[in-house]
Amino acid sequence: MADIDDRTGFSQKRANAAAVLDYAWDRGAFTASDAIEATGLTRSTVIALADDLVERGWFCELPNARAAGEYRKGRPARRYELRSTAGVVVGVDAGQHCVTAAVADLRGRELARAHTEVDEDSAEQRLAVADTVIAKALSDAGALEQSVLCVAVGVPAPTDLDGVSPEGEQGFWSRMNPGFAAHLRERGEAHGWLIEVENDANLAAIAEGALGAGVGASSYITLMTGERFGAGYVVDGHLVRGTRGAAGELRLLSLVEGVGSTHGIAALLRAWALEARTSDTVDPASALMTTPKADLGAPVVFRAAEAGDPAALALLDRMAERLARICAVLGGLLDVERIVFSGAVADSIGLLLPRTAARLDELTHPPAPGLAASTLHGGVVSTGAVVRALQLVRANAIALDPVAPSLE
Repeated sequence: MADIDDRTGFSQKRANAAAVLDYAWDRGAFTASDAIEATGLTRSTVIALADDLVERGWFCELPNARAAGEYRKGRPARRYELRSTAGVVVGVDAGQHCVTAAVADLRGRELARAHTEVDEDSAEQRLAVADTVIAKALSDAGALEQSVLCVAVGVPAPTDLDGVSPEGEQGFWSRMNPGFAAHLRERGEAHGWLIEVENDANLAAIAEGALGAGVGASSYITLMTGERFGAGYVVDGHLVRGTRGAAGELRLLSLVEGVGSTHGIAALLRAWALEARTSDTVDPASALMTTPKADLGAPVVFRAAEAGDPAALALLDRMAERLARICAVLGGLLDVERIVFSGAVADSIGLLLPRTAARLDELTHPPAPGLAASTLHGGVVSTGAVVRALQLVRANAIALDPVAPSLE
């Protein structure tokens, strides 16, 4: 019976410590009274736990309220704060052509970022490049490997709960994710790294909901709109992954009339612009004609459209029709408030959105989902990976070992 009581007492203390630690996560300086009010724990319990969390390295104790000029009568209140330097997280975007790693402290402040190109057909190179980029970002941040608490990686492939991708898509998925989860768990085993490998569109959706155009919406879709379409769904505040993590794979678009494939905005505008050059309908002075073929792509089309080029505007109208059909199918299926266009192309789609929204209104029952362009630019996946890594650290913090202040 004594052993049971001991285990029960330990579990309760652990739960209480987790509650105090979780309370501190979203706040700056706080007093024991603040934590008591939020957690419902007794004063003696909170003070003992706060002292223990200071000793472990999660909290730092600040000058008391009187010394800080916030308390003038009676016994001065002790003040605490989560140590943002108690560890770092790493968010990785292991994209098709480039691997990017961002390092952030526990408040989400980015400390460093590194990236390099990668051969999409070499699985071994992808793992080696990821190692190199992570090491470079950590070095630039002045952070040691033992200070890493979590690494989250985004890949252009569905992933299961263990971070493994299926063979599928003529081996593309397994090439994009050649065992990142197992590789990084082995690399970080000595330091107790938490590891998560997730679909890139899902991480983009997490980023948009935390910091971007999805803020304030409980149900929204994030559409990755570059070379191919991929989607991250958040419904009633929860990320929808599906049984095998493939909920956002949009192969269903091949069945949608007027769409027919998962080709994204960048790929299609490039192909359509090249087609337009051979149509004999484009003004020879148009940028679509004067730009070298090797440089002709979505940025050229968007710039020409902004300058009023009729051929470029026609391509945007064609794209708006396609996007409106995609949004009508996905938005109608999930009944979302908002659809966010994310990825590098999002910076340029100002003229495209109102055209798409007007056509979407015609295709759907009102009210149609609102359309928004991401403000997180091309770094949305690595940003989402950082956000997700912080979520995992917060959820598992009481079981992790923070960096001691002496090692900072």
